[in-house]
Formats: sequence, structure tokens, C-alpha cells
Amino acid sequence: MRGKWRAWSWWMRGVVVGLALVAVVSVPVAGILTALLVYNVGEQSEQARSRGKDAFWLGHAWVDGRRTDADIDGLAKLLAGTGIRDLYVHTGPLEHDGSLRDDLAPRARWFVDAVHTKLPGIRVQSWLGDIVQPEFDGLDVESAASREWVVTSARRVLDYGFDGVHYDLEPIRSGSPGYLALLEQTRVMTAAAGVTLSVSAPVIDPLPGLHAVGIAVADHGKWWSQAYFAEVARRVDQVAVMSYDTAMPTRALYSGYVAQQTELALEVTPAEVDLLMGAPAFWADDPGHHGAAETVAAAVRGIRLGQTRTDVGRANFGVALYVDFAATPQDWADYRQGWCVTA
Repeated sequence: MRGKWRAWSWWMRGVVVGLALVAVVSVPVAGILTALLVYNVGEQSEQARSRGKDAFWLGHAWVDGRRTDADIDGLAKLLAGTGIRDLYVHTGPLEHDGSLRDDLAPRARWFVDAVHTKLPGIRVQSWLGDIVQPEFDGLDVESAASREWVVTSARRVLDYGFDGVHYDLEPIRSGSPGYLALLEQTRVMTAAAGVTLSVSAPVIDPLPGLHAVGIAVADHGKWWSQAYFAEVARRVDQVAVMSYDTAMPTRALYSGYVAQQTELALEVTPAEVDLLMGAPAFWADDPGHHGAAETVAAAVRGIRLGQTRTDVGRANFGVALYVDFAATPQDWADYRQGWCVTA
């Protein structure tokens, strides 16, 4: 699903960022950029390292028949010595009514069984997503009937043996009551099954109220308020922040942005909930995502700075890498060296 969403968002997100910042006339753009550079200043504690609770988004090829046992062996070698515990494997997309087609993941059970056999201790979560109304002709999370279908779809994928359900529904607007209701309904089901409920979450307002500006200026819900992020986090077991596609033009600004996002998320995520900060293991170069700036190394630096300043001892914390089919050897080297290796 995210591929379809990104086709629109790569360009539009950058435009929205620029328009929204200009609209906030009380805070000069130069001041905002200076503040982000300040967030990038400081020492990273050696305690700000992997707790063995990281995650990795995997594409649909793992469940549709394109992958083999040899690929599982390669995945095991790739993950060896890292902190990755959770794999979010794309099993959807959901239909716009919330249902799930039977033919999308014929090899899902094979993949789950293979991971459990060859990568003991790794959890496999079913990544289910769709584009969402009102910005798209997609899923309506405010509809009770649609929510029932989504929960039914989530229950179905658990029959394949998945260790959890990972929702990536975009763009959910800050304050959506329907999304909170969906999480509550799903949590009842996942808790009864003894599995994990996790979500992909957008970034938090870098300035108070900026989500409202984005909607007013461009009818686009890029950000969540910190309060709404907290409401979501209280209803799940794990939240992975999509801390990329920020339109930041330099690595220093991007690291500062991620450091700020890490602090904002840490402040309101319950201690018992896994908080994972996203790192962009992919390349894009457009107004919303400057590939030379948004790197895994820059993300990890910002994550460590934010954790160092806010809650360096937090146990339930990690990094989530996006995405397997685009990650390069350099991305993996930066993740290992910056986040997994202790001094």
C-alpha cells in the first residue's frame, strides 16, 4: 500500500511542509531551521543503543511466491547480530471496504513457519494497509461497517500463524475517533489471541497545531498532535514512527528533526509500549524526501540524541528500518555501526 501512497506523497508532502511553515507567520522559517540544528547538537550516550527490539518492514514478495528457502537463509544472515525482533511483512493491501482478498498471500504460512524455524525469537507481523478517506477514495475508518471488516481481516491473517497485526493506514488525520475505535476493537481480538498489535504512525507536530495548518492550507493530514499520538500509543502494543519524508534538505536538519520527533514521542508513549523510530533504508529525491539528507546514519544520530536527552534508560525502544527491497549494504552498515555496536 505504501508504494501507492508515496507516489502522491513524495511530491505533495514537501509542498505541504513548505506552505505550512510559511503559513505559521509567528515563527520565522529561519528560526525553525535554527531550532532543528540545535536539536542536532550534543553527545550521544552509549546507553542509546539497540535493546534488541528493532523492526524491519518487508515487501509483499515474501508471501506471494517470489521468495524461496534460499531467501530465508539470506534473511537470517542479514539479521544476524542485529537488534531486529519484529518483521512487518506486507500481506495486504486491504480493499477499500476493509476486507482482504484470499489470493494475496498464498505463501504467508510458509513464510511464518520458515522464520520461526530458521530465525527463532523473531516475531512475524502481518502488515495490513490502505489509503484512507477523506483525502483519497479509500478506506473509511469512521464507518463502523468498515472497521468490522478490517478487524475480520486481521483475525483472518492470524490463522496463517502471524505473531501480530501491523496497521499502516494513511493518512489518518489527527483526532480521528474512528481510528481509535478500530484500534480498541482490534486490541480486544489480538489480546485474546496473545499476539501483538502495532501501527505505523506519522510524525508529531514539530510546532504546536501544525497538523491543523496542513489541513487548512493543503487539505493534507501529514502530522498528528502529540496528544493524539498519545491516544494511539495507549491503544496498541507497539508504535513505529514514520520519521522520514520530512523535506529536510541537509543531514544536519534531518537529524535534528528526528531528534525532536524522538523526544516528542518518548514524552507521551507509555513505558510498557514499544516505541520504534523509523529509519529510511530507501532512496528518493523529490521535494518531500532528499535522499542525500535522509539517510539511515542521519536518522540513527537523531534517534540517539533524542533518547539521550529524554529517556536514555527506556527498555521498550528501538529503530524500524524501511524497507527490505530498497535497503543497501551502506544502510545496513550504518544501522549496525550506529545503533547495534557498543563501544
